[in-house]
Amino acid sequence: MGSNSSRISDLPKNEYLQKLSGTESVSENDPFWNQLFSFSFPAPTSSSELKLLEEATISVCKSLVENNPRTGNLGALTKVFLSRTRELRLSAECQNHIFIWQTHNALFIICCLLKVFICEMSEEELQLHFMYEEKSPGSYSSNSEDLLEELLCSLVQLITDTPLLDITYEISVEAISAMVVFLSCQLFHKEVLRQSISHKYLMQGPCLPYTSKLVKTLLYNFIRQEKPPPPGTHVFPPQSDGGGLLYGLASGVATGLWSVFTLGGASSKAAASPELTSPLANQSLLLLLVLVNLTDAPDTPNPYRQAVTSFKNTQDSSPFPSSVPHAFQINFNSLYTALCEQQTSDQATLLLYTLLHQNSNVRTYMLARTDMENLVLPILEILYHVEERNSHHVYMALIILLILTEDDGFNRSIHEVILKNITWYSERVLTEISLGSLLILVVIRTIQYNMTRTRDKYLHTNCLAALANMSAQFRSLHQYAAQRIISLFSLLSKKHNKVLEQATQSLRGSLSSSDVPLPDYAQDLSVIEEVIRMMLEIINSCLTNSLHHNPNLVYALLYKRDLFEQFRTHPSFQDIMQNIDLVISFFSSRLLQAGAELSVERVLEIIKQGVVALPKDRLKKFPELKFKYVEEEQPEEFFIPYVWSLVYNSAVGLYWNPQDIQLFTMDSD
Repeated sequence: MGSNSSRISDLPKNEYLQKLSGTESVSENDPFWNQLFSFSFPAPTSSSELKLLEEATISVCKSLVENNPRTGNLGALTKVFLSRTRELRLSAECQNHIFIWQTHNALFIICCLLKVFICEMSEEELQLHFMYEEKSPGSYSSNSEDLLEELLCSLVQLITDTPLLDITYEISVEAISAMVVFLSCQLFHKEVLRQSISHKYLMQGPCLPYTSKLVKTLLYNFIRQEKPPPPGTHVFPPQSDGGGLLYGLASGVATGLWSVFTLGGASSKAAASPELTSPLANQSLLLLLVLVNLTDAPDTPNPYRQAVTSFKNTQDSSPFPSSVPHAFQINFNSLYTALCEQQTSDQATLLLYTLLHQNSNVRTYMLARTDMENLVLPILEILYHVEERNSHHVYMALIILLILTEDDGFNRSIHEVILKNITWYSERVLTEISLGSLLILVVIRTIQYNMTRTRDKYLHTNCLAALANMSAQFRSLHQYAAQRIISLFSLLSKKHNKVLEQATQSLRGSLSSSDVPLPDYAQDLSVIEEVIRMMLEIINSCLTNSLHHNPNLVYALLYKRDLFEQFRTHPSFQDIMQNIDLVISFFSSRLLQAGAELSVERVLEIIKQGVVALPKDRLKKFPELKFKYVEEEQPEEFFIPYVWSLVYNSAVGLYWNPQDIQLFTMDSD
């Protein structure tokens, strides 16, 4: 590296990197460091170039791994960086562009080296490499200084204490990326790490007091969505005639440096995402999710999870309970707005899930909002475009709906919000529909997609649970929503009959051939009957609790009344069919009395009149349908691989060789 621009492919031959990784020790006071930190090269713009940078870094690292026990150059590099970070805030206030630029470059080098070191060795070996000094081969510092921990704490302080200006934007992003790299040892283990040196650093010792400040800073970075300064502007002041060689060099490389932060991601998938306009917000959210999902230490709960689950609104003046550690306040209105606007990304949806599920203050605030459509519509759009989303994103969106539908106030209010012209819903033109009816349509569509494609029982269960939670509060269902409820029941009925026929034929065949193993049709039949009963309970719940509000559902029932005939005497459905059968019989009789050739409008009028006449005491009462989302045991087995897959695919300017990844398979969602 150094003061001359170079190509990435030239890095292994670079004289400054060769000196850093060579056999000669470099003291902390050597002018070499200023030369090393004054570099530029064309910024990588694709995953192939990022891979090239990785490969070039590996060759330097291998040399450093071999020689560092004798030279201690990694420790010297770190100490030079640490000494610079102590002056960073003052440099920002004084607009010392050169100092900040070189400090960023020092951190960039450390981050590149650290990434390869973590991949190549254990944490214990890494810790030793930071302790080696210029002594006899293999000797290391005997004092109590832990340089690795000091580096991590310095990064935390850099993120929380450095004011965000145009000239500090890139070093803030790099510091967050370096913390992600610090924790990336998880990528190279198949099992979830439950004990780690880096985890211990973050949960104990000098880093711990910064917990709430770090979480708050990362959240505000996500909320503000600050864009990077335009390439080449506001980074270095205009050069005067007497600006000198160093300023001339600095202004010449500014564009190359800043373009690093407009790449869009660490892989071709991420780079193709045009919506990534704030690398700082993106990296901050990824780091926050990594921190929140760290496993608890044997004697210490995860403080970052504690902070995320307990923070309050800035308008909440009530005192924090003394038992709540790492508490802080944040502007809930700004947080809500950012969450509504950013739901196109997996990581924003995962953050929303985390807050709704684990922070009761956030959940209460969101459920009290009068503009819930701003949050619900993006979630419905994720489910609607299920074919284009990965399964984890769909799953998170569905669980968010399930959590929201646990609240009766939400279930009532969504039918009062009237939407116009939902352009992304293409099956039918919806010029006017309630948010509640649209939610029903999208959830039913998700069930039907799952029946024909993924066949995930857990997805089925959660979709039906959300519908069941809402069913007692169904109000003024759109005619298309009512039709789709009955159409789904029709689809299930046909599937039930098909499996029943297959089971019968299989049983007949087995009588003549005892050697052929039988498919488990009994289990298939049991699953389908379970889903059918759930659908009948949802219809029944609506009829018994809000019949007078839903003439369109009664109309759809009457139109497809023959569907229900086969289930009247079925032992699994007899009890739940009583009310449905009563409603069908009562209204069929009134339609017969009205004569033939009735228009749709006339039928609906008869239904509305009949609702008043139907004795409510004739409808049998059933227990209220209420389903609550319960996180599975050991949720970290799901969430930690998921979070790191997001880091792998979405982190800006970070690349890991897919062949090295152990935590998840690269062809999975």
